[in-house]
Amino acid sequence: MNMQLHNFFRSGTSHRTRIALNLKGLSYDYVAVDLRKNAHRDAAFKTLNPQGLVPALVAGNLVLTQSVAIIEWLEERYPTPALLPADINDRAHVRALAAVVGCDIHPVNNKRILDTLRTTCGADEAAIQQWCGTWISEGFAALETLLQADQTRGAFCFGNAPTLADVYLIPQVESARRFNVDLTPYPTIVAIDKACAQLPAFARAAPAAQPDAS
Repeated sequence: MNMQLHNFFRSGTSHRTRIALNLKGLSYDYVAVDLRKNAHRDAAFKTLNPQGLVPALVAGNLVLTQSVAIIEWLEERYPTPALLPADINDRAHVRALAAVVGCDIHPVNNKRILDTLRTTCGADEAAIQQWCGTWISEGFAALETLLQADQTRGAFCFGNAPTLADVYLIPQVESARRFNVDLTPYPTIVAIDKACAQLPAFARAAPAAQPDAS
């Protein structure tokens, strides 16, 4: 099936979707949506996603939006290699790790929130850095504790192969570095990031590797 991913190189939700596609071994056409030029607000893009948010995945006649839904669709449509463990309890654990990023860190640090802080609240770049650092650090502290508590964990967030949790975590680590968050207190997260970086699926999905990263 021919697929097109409408996305932006630096978008965390786009980044996680690229990782999932790569881990599944799926090819897709890369369609850049330049958030810096507000291309996501153009009428042409809003025919794909009325929210004006990236990513959007076009698969045949199907248009999928929201990275959570896209990744779940990929997992169900292309079940191997799996991004979720077989055991129901393990699946809940992996989903919870992913949700720390997807529900509690990323949403308060995305572009439209930061733009509102700048334009409506008068926040300068120092305040933006502090805002992002606060929520990333709080979430990472919890994640670090959860990861260290798992005595059976391998090199990744769960077990010995990347899962949904790694798909969500790595783009947030990228964002943490962009906002100059000190990662020293989170050695397990740093080690997982290093392990993932060795895998082609993650390396090819990195923001700096994308055609619009200029």
